[in-house]
Amino acid sequence: MSNNPLHAQLGDELFVALREARMVAPLTERYPHLTIEDAYAIQQQLIARRQEDGERIIGKKIGVTSQAVMDLLKVDQPDFGMLTDRMVVNQGQCIDMATLIQPKAEGEIAFVLKQDLAGPGVTVADVLRATEGVMACFEIVDSRVRDWQIKIQDTVADNASCGVFVLGDRLVDPRGLDLYSTGMVLQKNGAIVGTGAGAATMGSPAIAVAWLANTLGRLGMSLKAGEVILSGALSGMVPVTAGDNLSVTIAGLGSCSVRFA
Repeated sequence: MSNNPLHAQLGDELFVALREARMVAPLTERYPHLTIEDAYAIQQQLIARRQEDGERIIGKKIGVTSQAVMDLLKVDQPDFGMLTDRMVVNQGQCIDMATLIQPKAEGEIAFVLKQDLAGPGVTVADVLRATEGVMACFEIVDSRVRDWQIKIQDTVADNASCGVFVLGDRLVDPRGLDLYSTGMVLQKNGAIVGTGAGAATMGSPAIAVAWLANTLGRLGMSLKAGEVILSGALSGMVPVTAGDNLSVTIAGLGSCSVRFA
């Protein structure tokens, strides 16, 4: 829990907004001087409240991995958030839109770790050695901040705009894959709405995971064996509404699907 009254206030506000599935005014609109450090402190308050409410941390997510999104948010590095056990949706399961606010879907590569990764100094080779396998996945991003009017501080405070996530049904050894060039096709109701490749996430999803391990290392944190790491979107966000069926296929990794109602 934060000792800073503003961090505590905003973290609590985002927690209530999450539980009530409603939007709040942008934090940076109300507090223009919020720093990214402030935003991570607010995120920690939000996660602490979720843990108090029975949620358990099972992984991390990396966001803002593409140059286009970095340019949009005027930053030169990605961000990260926490994944909890209540954010997992089973492959093919139907998501109730009433549980989300303004969701969008992203096709990603998820890493499942078999060893801890503690920075600084973590390399791509270290990431591959520590990875049990990679999977096709959907991250359903969602923002508690009104109309996605976010700056980097808003999304960081709001747990990197994470909603829920869906893992595919195949776990593949990444050392047999070219994560840089592996291609992705994202379909919505049978139509292709996104294509991309591993290079879209900082040059390779493994580079993104190494970045996260090293960034956390500077904060006295690490990635843990057994954790799921969402490595970043391979193409743009796709808005979803009730009745939509989405599938993502990634070469060498298989597919993942999700429905909304």
